[in-house]
Amino acid sequence: MALIMPFISALGYNVFDPSEVVPEFTADVGIKKGERVDYAIISEGRPIMLIEAKWSGEELDVNKEGQLLRYFNATPAKIGILTNGHEYRFYTDLDQDNIMDMMPFLQFSICDISEQIVRELKRFTKSAFKIEEIASTASELKYTGSMKSYLMEQLQEPSEDFVEHMARKVFTGKLTQNAREKFRLITKKAFTQFISDRVSDRLASALSEEKAANTPSEQQTETPADTPAEPKSKIVTTQDEIDGYNAVKAILRTKSDVKRITITEGNENTC
Repeated sequence: MALIMPFISALGYNVFDPSEVVPEFTADVGIKKGERVDYAIISEGRPIMLIEAKWSGEELDVNKEGQLLRYFNATPAKIGILTNGHEYRFYTDLDQDNIMDMMPFLQFSICDISEQIVRELKRFTKSAFKIEEIASTASELKYTGSMKSYLMEQLQEPSEDFVEHMARKVFTGKLTQNAREKFRLITKKAFTQFISDRVSDRLASALSEEKAANTPSEQQTETPADTPAEPKSKIVTTQDEIDGYNAVKAILRTKSDVKRITITEGNENTC
C-alpha cells in the first residue's frame, strides 16, 4: 500500500474515492466466487485497469497470477498491471481478444525510470486515459521492447543463429566450427564498436553545437580602447579542463538549461 498507492495517485486517481480506486476488488468469475484483485481503477462505474500487488522482494511471474488473468478475461478492463511496488509490468490483449497476454507491453522499475517511460505513463493518467490510443501503441511498445532485449542478449553473448546470420552477410566461405567461433568474437566486437562509435558521434555533434553556440561574435570580442584591461588571472584553465567542461555540458544539455551550467575559476589556494 505504501509503495503502490502513491503511484496510483501520481496517475491522477483519488485513492480515497471508492468510485475511482477500489482495493480488494471482488467479483464472481465463472464458478469462482468472491475472487479478489488487489486494486481496480474505475471509470464511469466500470473497471479500466486491474492491479495485482506483490511484496517488494518477490519476483514477478504472471503465470502464477490466476486472479489477474481471470479478472482480465471477465471484466471490461483492458489493462492488467502486475507490480511489487518498484517493478511494474503492464499487460493487455494483443494476441487474443479478452485473453491477457503473457508478455507485458510496458515494463519498468520505479528506481530507474526514463523520460520515454514517463511519456508512456501519461497515457494512463485519469485526464488522458483512452484505451483506443493505448491499444494502438501497445503493440509497438511490446515488440520494440522484445527486440531491444534480444539485441542486448546478442551483445552480451551472440547466439549461433545470430552469428551465422551476421557471418553470411560478409563471408562467402564455408562456416566451419573454427570459422563460427571466429565470427562469434568478431560479431561481439563489431556490435560493441558500433555502439561506441554511435555514442562518440552523438557526443561530438553535441560538443560542436555547444562550441558554435558559445563562440562570441567579432562584435562581442572587440574591447573598447578606453576600457581598462582586467587584471590577468593567475589561474590557468587548461584545454583538457575546457574539453571536460564542454563534455559535461553536452551530456547535461537534455536534462537542464545549458545557461545554468557554467565554469568557475577558483583562487590560487583552491584545490
